[in-house]
Amino acid sequence: MMSRIIARFTTRLEGVSEAPYTSCNLGLHVGDQPKHVVENRARVGASIGVPLDAWVAGEQVHGATVTVVTAEGKGRGARDLESMLPATDALVTNVPGIGLTTYAADCVPLLFAAQDVQAIGCAHAGWQGTVKKIAANTVRTLIAQYGADPAQLEVWVGPSIGPCCYEVDERVAAQVREAFPAQQDHLLTPNHNGRWQLDLWQCNVQALVEAGVREANIHREDACTSCRVDTYFSHRKEAGKTGRHAGIIAILQEKAGN
Repeated sequence: MMSRIIARFTTRLEGVSEAPYTSCNLGLHVGDQPKHVVENRARVGASIGVPLDAWVAGEQVHGATVTVVTAEGKGRGARDLESMLPATDALVTNVPGIGLTTYAADCVPLLFAAQDVQAIGCAHAGWQGTVKKIAANTVRTLIAQYGADPAQLEVWVGPSIGPCCYEVDERVAAQVREAFPAQQDHLLTPNHNGRWQLDLWQCNVQALVEAGVREANIHREDACTSCRVDTYFSHRKEAGKTGRHAGIIAILQEKAGN
């Protein structure tokens, strides 16, 4: 058997959910009908070759915990909230056939592929996870668990709120300065409201580089969810009543010659 890694970010299009979750909402925790979410997830899974019962989801709590997923974790959180892996915002595995998933609607979804050791990861980085450097924690876990070489790691930074739209107050800005003291001038831009525009994309890139990832191996979508609510969900733009798109990554096994 040969294996390959597949990584995808979804959109809000081509699902069955009704307003305000129109239409491919993949979040079970937002008030949408669970049957619609499960149908949306099943459709996405079928389209990318990662069936829903292979998905794994964590209970995203805006922390920096990374959970190692074993074969026994397959299917946790795929169809219900009760079976999610508790209190974790990042997942890693080297088990083929498991789909690691992360859900967002402005927060930054991150996908990690360590081709050298056939291991993968995903992370959910809102501003809190970003300043706690969950991106770097995920890299360190891939190194510690599987012997991944960070210089060979590929990371995808998915659709999320951009510096054009992400206004934060001084409380948040102060924590960004503390986490990234040397780069703060590139991450925070003062605006006319006496507040700050925060670049979550670059914050996470910086955390990844600090952890040993080559910047050339970091692939940014640079798609602002707040600007593009026709394509993505945005918690801020839609006043908190909206769905979630997802980042999904899996190691797929294929027969030789396929």
